[in-house]
Amino acid sequence: MTDSRVLELNIGGMTCASCVRRVEKRLSAVEGVEASVNLPLHSATVTAPESVDTQELIAAVERAGYSASLASAESAPEHDDAGSRRLVPRLVVAAVLTLPVVLLSMVPALAFPGSAWVVAALSTPVATWAAWPFHKAAAVNARHGGATMDTLVSLGVAAAWISSLVGLVLHGDASASSGHGAGHGGPALYFESAAVIVTFLLLGRILEARATRSASAALAALRDASPRTALLLEREGMPLPEPAPVASASLRTGDLVQVRPGDLVPADGTVESGTLSLDTSSMTGESVPRSARPGDEAHAGAVVLDGSARLRAQAVGAETRLARMSRLVADAQTKKARIARLADRVSGVFVPVVVVLAVLTFAAWWVVTGSPAEALGPAVAVLVIACPCALGLATPVGLVAGSGRGAELGIFISGPQALERASGLKAVVFDKTGTLTTGRMSVSSTWGDPEALRLAAALERESTHPIAQAIAAWTPGPAPQQDAAALAVEDMALLADGGVRGCVEGREVLAGSPRALRSAGIDVPEGAFADAGLTGGETLAAVAVDGRLAALFAVSDAPREDAAETVAQLTRDGLAVYMLTGDHAGAARSVANAVGIEEGRVRAGLLPEDKVREIERIRAEHGSVVMVGDGLNDAAALATADLGISLTTGTDAAQGAADMTILADRLGTVVTALALARRTLRTIRTNLGWAFAYNVIGIPIAALGLLSPMFAGMAMAASSVLVVANSLRLRRWEGR
Repeated sequence: MTDSRVLELNIGGMTCASCVRRVEKRLSAVEGVEASVNLPLHSATVTAPESVDTQELIAAVERAGYSASLASAESAPEHDDAGSRRLVPRLVVAAVLTLPVVLLSMVPALAFPGSAWVVAALSTPVATWAAWPFHKAAAVNARHGGATMDTLVSLGVAAAWISSLVGLVLHGDASASSGHGAGHGGPALYFESAAVIVTFLLLGRILEARATRSASAALAALRDASPRTALLLEREGMPLPEPAPVASASLRTGDLVQVRPGDLVPADGTVESGTLSLDTSSMTGESVPRSARPGDEAHAGAVVLDGSARLRAQAVGAETRLARMSRLVADAQTKKARIARLADRVSGVFVPVVVVLAVLTFAAWWVVTGSPAEALGPAVAVLVIACPCALGLATPVGLVAGSGRGAELGIFISGPQALERASGLKAVVFDKTGTLTTGRMSVSSTWGDPEALRLAAALERESTHPIAQAIAAWTPGPAPQQDAAALAVEDMALLADGGVRGCVEGREVLAGSPRALRSAGIDVPEGAFADAGLTGGETLAAVAVDGRLAALFAVSDAPREDAAETVAQLTRDGLAVYMLTGDHAGAARSVANAVGIEEGRVRAGLLPEDKVREIERIRAEHGSVVMVGDGLNDAAALATADLGISLTTGTDAAQGAADMTILADRLGTVVTALALARRTLRTIRTNLGWAFAYNVIGIPIAALGLLSPMFAGMAMAASSVLVVANSLRLRRWEGR
């Protein structure tokens, strides 16, 4: 969609999956609009053309019978709290009045002449005022031609209470009884059923709201971690007369800010001076503080535990990593899995079908018993037991809890599709540099003329390539005659196959891969490195001075500390583990041996398009594939794989192509991420299985008269709470 924007709306008044479907249908009816509505978060993510006004979207929601407003950082967290708080007084009144109603109705020894009138009087506020949210929502939906869970509750409560009152007025209370009194010559009264239904459904709705807030606590924590203020020192290269407090949202790229103990880092940036001890647990799940010195990066949202520093802002506001990850969590919680879309479709036709079933149940019992009063109980029980509340909560609450727990562990999941794909993986493919290894190259050995080595170090200082930076950082002995950093470099240019050329101290210097130097006309014998005693397991660079090979570097990148254990665990989980790299075969074999990857599953010297072909080949051999990478050259492979995982060190392109992003600086978190995805999906499937089974089993039992309306209401409320409680177990999941 061209010229489109994404908006977040707060939606008020939704209670079940039928509401979700109606709101989505109304929003999607606006030309060019795509909408995804989340029930537990009471929100809608809308992709709309620039030509569509926000008020037009809000009006569409209101036409469906619900309220809407444009979401903001301030309004989103409190949106659901207010609604649940308003239900508390109604619940208290309902509970206080329902207790004597149940005792007088269900315990014959407590009955007295006129007790039925007392029961009617006590149940009246419960069936009217306490149940008003259900009646109001049902009326609004009816006015807009719809029916939801509230419709079933309202019909059930109204039918039970009104029919009981009519029977009591017509026949008096001399022989009235609860539920089955008609069989003894008196009217069947369902006052206690109406009261209990309202009480338990109010309790269930409040518990659902509170549990939903708990499930989405990680998103709230990310929002709370967003810094509000910054101490500005310099803007556009001009120092301010004195430090000025400003809103973090007003910072610009290039601003210089001061951070002190207790501050939240206000932007992603580089430390220019000073030293910091940072708590990054809110973003990465890492409990150990991280130090940042001049030249190191610090990210928005990190808490300064100790130290003071000046930070040069590189990404501000919505472009910080924290903001991007917060959006990723929010997006994940609003997207729909295939199983969730199925639940929405079912609930969309469920309510009208249940109303028809209730009418048929009433008619059948009337025909069989000859008593409309006797027929009312099973019909009301069908209405109440069939409420699809658990069905509507099954997927979104599970997803909110799972993605929230992932965020706490430094794992950010793009959406439910990623969870579905993570459940059937057969192979895992790792990039080498920066993924299986630390990504921090260092010179391990050298050969050749010390002067040539020093000239090369000066030349590579101008390059940003990791190998070049390792060579530039190399120190040529304890007492060099002249520091390489002091040498002037002129006319620097890139070589075609990986390397640089330049003039250093008046001499032409080339540094790069053997292939690059050969392409530039330099004679680099095939056995040069072996003759120099350099191992084939390292990344090798050659140096030519004035047209002749003069020096050699061996650069290594050590495997991550937990790489071997990660590979071993994935293998134990039944996954085939591969490594793809653009590095040469010797370096690839060295790392593969160190981490335990079979030699036959290592592919070296690959270009980005080669990695894509290898992913497709591995998929054909094993089945679904997960790719773990971090570089720009991994983006295509990450997108091609069934599931892509990018690490915290990854480029924006890699993170954009990935289905999961891991901020914790441990490779073992990949194992945790896959396990969490499987556990979350299993929880969602359990929720849906229970919700479907509950309705499939409960409706026939109620229709056969084996379940009173009172117990139907209790069971319906309990089913929703059970689904939410099962999802909340993910909040305590510790991984492995």
